[in-house]
Amino acid sequence: MSGQENRVLVYDVGGSHISAAVFHQQTCALQGVTSAGYPAEQSTETFLDVLHSLGTSATHGDSAIHGAALAMPGPFDYETGVSYMQHKLPYLYGVNLREALAARFEFGPAHVRFLNDAAAYLLGEISAGAAKGVGRVVGITLGTGIGSAFAVDSHIVRSGPGVPDGGEIWNYPYEGGILEDRISTRAIQAAYKQRTGQVCEVAAIAADAASNDPVAIEVFTEFGKTLGVALHSVLAAFAPQVVVLGGGISRSAQLFLSTAQSQFKDFPAALRVSKLGGDAPLFGAGAAWFDAVDSAIPNTAKAARI
Repeated sequence: MSGQENRVLVYDVGGSHISAAVFHQQTCALQGVTSAGYPAEQSTETFLDVLHSLGTSATHGDSAIHGAALAMPGPFDYETGVSYMQHKLPYLYGVNLREALAARFEFGPAHVRFLNDAAAYLLGEISAGAAKGVGRVVGITLGTGIGSAFAVDSHIVRSGPGVPDGGEIWNYPYEGGILEDRISTRAIQAAYKQRTGQVCEVAAIAADAASNDPVAIEVFTEFGKTLGVALHSVLAAFAPQVVVLGGGISRSAQLFLSTAQSQFKDFPAALRVSKLGGDAPLFGAGAAWFDAVDSAIPNTAKAARI
């Protein structure tokens, strides 16, 4: 693509809000980042209205936008653009978002692409963040659940040596339950409630820990140990060089990162906190869009383009 054709509209469809921006391929930069919460009236049309409004705001009338890439939670058919979510965004179930968005923005349907939100997060960190230049890397998002993605040489892998089914670890059997039971916001809240009898938001517990509250400190220290032991168990066979931590809980990484890293004494993987934060999926969506374009171009055409 020429210098005038290297921009794509990118979205991160999150749990509480939707973000959008324009991704510039040549500079690996975002322009016009904007976000909005979900509308009170929940329907397919109002969802599409929000996407269109955010996209229009992000592009500022730029006519050289060649497509859109959306980081979406699952279950979702990322090839066809059809949602199969029932508990999250149930009004999108069975909807072909590729065709709907292509019509709204007058893109060709093939120019509207989708990828898993955890994969987008990791690709963002690989393209411009904490995993740039790293050959083998795992991305972990810590929040209401635990998201994961695996990459080798800047490409997401969902199978192969050491990669769990689909690259997902949330349901990995762990201590009589699954990993998400022990590594999530509810796990931190449960540990705090067990000690105090109080139900608090994780941000409030983190604030108490930062203020040297011994109970809150103990909760995060325990979380760090659990995180380190669990990741060591789950990721050892893949042998990543770097594990990037993102998501809401990672904002309090100073409270548990060193404890988690100490569990990796015989496993040479560096735990790093996301550099891009909430913008990582936007960077990753843009990088994935252009990677798909390049993958579709024959080598002879690439040479001619250069």
